[in-house]
Amino acid sequence: MVSNQQVMRSLSRTALAASATVALLMASGCQLFPGNREKPTEAAAPAPAAAPSEAPAPDNAIEVAIANAPAESAAEESAPAPAPVVNQGAPLSYTVKRGDTLWDISAMYLRDPWLWPEIWHVNPAVQNPHLIYPGDVLTLAYDANGRPQVMVTQGSSLRVSPLVRSQPLEGPIATIPFDAIAAFLGKPSILSKEDLENAPRVAALRDGHIVAGAGNDVYVKGLQDMGPGRYSTVRAGEALKDPESGKVLGYMGTYTGAVRVDAVDKITRGAITDSARETTAGDLLFAVDNQTVSRDIVPRAPPAGVSGQIMAVVDGVSMIGQYQVVAGNRGTRDGLETGHVLAIDQKGEVLDDRSCKRSALSWCIGKKLHLPDERAGTLLVFKTYERMSYGLIVTTTIPVRVADRVRTP
Repeated sequence: MVSNQQVMRSLSRTALAASATVALLMASGCQLFPGNREKPTEAAAPAPAAAPSEAPAPDNAIEVAIANAPAESAAEESAPAPAPVVNQGAPLSYTVKRGDTLWDISAMYLRDPWLWPEIWHVNPAVQNPHLIYPGDVLTLAYDANGRPQVMVTQGSSLRVSPLVRSQPLEGPIATIPFDAIAAFLGKPSILSKEDLENAPRVAALRDGHIVAGAGNDVYVKGLQDMGPGRYSTVRAGEALKDPESGKVLGYMGTYTGAVRVDAVDKITRGAITDSARETTAGDLLFAVDNQTVSRDIVPRAPPAGVSGQIMAVVDGVSMIGQYQVVAGNRGTRDGLETGHVLAIDQKGEVLDDRSCKRSALSWCIGKKLHLPDERAGTLLVFKTYERMSYGLIVTTTIPVRVADRVRTP
């Protein structure tokens, strides 16, 4: 066996030999490169500075990681947005039928129907590529990145000879049941502040009547831009105040009757054809066949951070169900547009806290328990004003009430 002392002596001799070799090389440097003696000033001159773009090499793993890390903006740009979640039962192919709505089709394919624009493949070769007609075939596919896409084939793909130029016999499917909106627009029971300021109104009653009913005539002003037709008369009632700011945003409306207008003038005469209650001077007129809301509404997500409350509901019911119209206290100034979808949260109740110990009963007196808000349904905005909007309840899981919150889903 070799002792530790012998190993140490061997290592010492090796180290001394290496040191001597380095010293000899340094001493002979002048002889190997004689030019250094002829130009000592040039040899002493400092080396040129490195270019600014050349950074010193990293000394450790932390510096290497920092040097190789991508810029923050580049990382954000390269991160793909999460793909919409497709329902497990979504069909690979579906033929659109009469009575379908865009909302129903969106819900059939997606867990979140308002993400429909992210999967809808717009075909520029198809006339009106955003519209879907009965008979169109929808096909679900995935792109190179694995994101879902729904494409449409309008009509049959079979080519015949001679070619025939065709177009659908029916109009495009609606986003939501339009009858629910049309009934509200024809006989509005919620009036915005803009409606009150801009709508035509009854100026006077014929033959000196104070009130009028079916069979009586009325004089109306403000119809020049609307033309002949059928109109509903509505009386403005209780003011609707923003629950947060206290400002008046609209009014409750009461349907009083229907007026037929045959010709329009600066002051127009109309005949009352239907009467639900007496009509008086000051009542507002709204077209029965109101088409100010487009049927081509595409459901989509609103801007992040939108949050408000339901102020009122048509007919003044306490429990709000599917396909009822409500008014909210958010409008265009908050970024809302037609087609935006909002989640509805039922406001959590405030109860007496009965969970405290009996020994601390005095501490429990007056203690309240705030229950969390619960998801109650979904709202689709179909008409907006500056400070308020009208929406249709498209889905409900639990009853919706006035003062429930609406927010970005």
